[in-house]
Amino acid sequence: MPFIDIDQVQAIEPVPGCRMRTPYGENIMLSYLEIDEGAVIPLHDHPHEQAGMLLKGKLEFTLGDETRIVEAGAMFIIPPNVPHTVTAIDGPAVILDVFSPVREDYAEMYNKYIPTKS
Repeated sequence: MPFIDIDQVQAIEPVPGCRMRTPYGENIMLSYLEIDEGAVIPLHDHPHEQAGMLLKGKLEFTLGDETRIVEAGAMFIIPPNVPHTVTAIDGPAVILDVFSPVREDYAEMYNKYIPTKS
């Protein structure tokens, strides 16, 4: 799947108000995340390295012990096992995340929506 039309990828709702599309390859995963105003990605951590860019909107973003308000164009890198959370403020937001290695939990959810070849 070298070319991806994001509108053709089935969205998954991991938490209320958040829709993600997570195409992935052998060693890397993209996550296109749409967050409704006021929706929260709860505080969590994972063993995967994560990087991303806020494409649209504004977030209250907590990374480790630091909280910032970030706007479209902001980029971030989250080392493995660092707690983080985001809340969309002043309207909806769109984030493009990249994970390495592939998040197995997201891949499992995503695979449920990929048609299998017969």
